[in-house]
Amino acid sequence: MKNYHPLFLKLAALYNIIWGAWIVIFPLQIFNMTGMKAPLYPEIWQCVGMIVGVYGIGYYFASKSPLIHWPIVLVGLLGKIFGPIGFLNALILERFSPLFGWVILTNDLIWWIPFGNILWHAWKNSQERKGQ
Repeated sequence: MKNYHPLFLKLAALYNIIWGAWIVIFPLQIFNMTGMKAPLYPEIWQCVGMIVGVYGIGYYFASKSPLIHWPIVLVGLLGKIFGPIGFLNALILERFSPLFGWVILTNDLIWWIPFGNILWHAWKNSQERKGQ
């Protein structure tokens, strides 16, 4: 799976850049699709799209040498863990529609294994270097 690290990061980059651009350009569409009330200030949601897109740029550069640029992957994985926690909280408080879970699935959950695998290999690589 180690040989696939650059591919996973390039796919994550492409996904994040496209998704981020979509949110910036069409900030209310996801709310309409999920039957949720549109936010009063869609610019805040557009900022989320901008951040997601910028992560995509980071993933692209990390794909050049994932075991060296593991901190970018770590920051990305942390966001992909904390996002679902925030979603569950909003779901419990009945502020989000369960349909919004599709966003969590595609933006966060599907990346846990590849990002975790990259971080595992980066850690193993660092341990091997210490043993030299």
